[in-house]
Amino acid sequence: MTRAPRSPGDGTAVRELRRRLRLVVITDRAQARPRTVAAIAREAIRAGAPALQLREKGLPPRDALPLARHLRALTAEAGALLFVNDRLDLALAAGADGIHLGPGDLPVAAARRIAPPPFVIGFSADEPATARHAVRSGADYIGCGAVYPTNSKSGTGQPIGLNRLKAVADAVPVPVVGIGGIAVGRAAAVLETGAAGCAVIGAVMRAPDPHQAVRSLLNPATRREGRPRGQKKSAPSSNG
Repeated sequence: MTRAPRSPGDGTAVRELRRRLRLVVITDRAQARPRTVAAIAREAIRAGAPALQLREKGLPPRDALPLARHLRALTAEAGALLFVNDRLDLALAAGADGIHLGPGDLPVAAARRIAPPPFVIGFSADEPATARHAVRSGADYIGCGAVYPTNSKSGTGQPIGLNRLKAVADAVPVPVVGIGGIAVGRAAAVLETGAAGCAVIGAVMRAPDPHQAVRSLLNPATRREGRPRGQKKSAPSSNG
């Protein structure tokens, strides 16, 4: 397992996790076709993706485990993080770095009791109060969205927009990752809210050139890392 920082009280650890969450590439077999998830994941890692998330809700665990272990091998070799969506048992069996939970999944506090640090726990929240409660329960980062309209995930409701993303990012001491409808041209605006990074599905899974898509999505984070300390960023445009 690639050791990942965890404690919200440890500023160095939080900064390191924030850096490694500047882009999370989420898998989707349907959107990857006719290519395989493994092939696209390999290209994403080669392009510098710092994190992958296995999200295959229709895949039985017995079939998902070999894929998870393959992605674990790819990410471990590159020093990237691997998260598994929803399934703590699958994440632990595959030796993943962490899990991403939603409101209908195992509670964060229960997952934290089973999987102590440095195992990373992410949680989906689009309201500041929900995000704060998740962090108090043991969440290491927050996934927030859908920021923009998206067809990749059902049941996301109306997009929350950049202003709500900023409110959530301002509310918690852990990294916040924007998700939902984030294409290459929108990544910079997401980062300007104070979010640590972007989580994407279709922007890479459907891309004709996944390698180039990842490089383009990473460009705004690379420019941010080169910004002189103390330089103010422009306020995000109103989008809900």
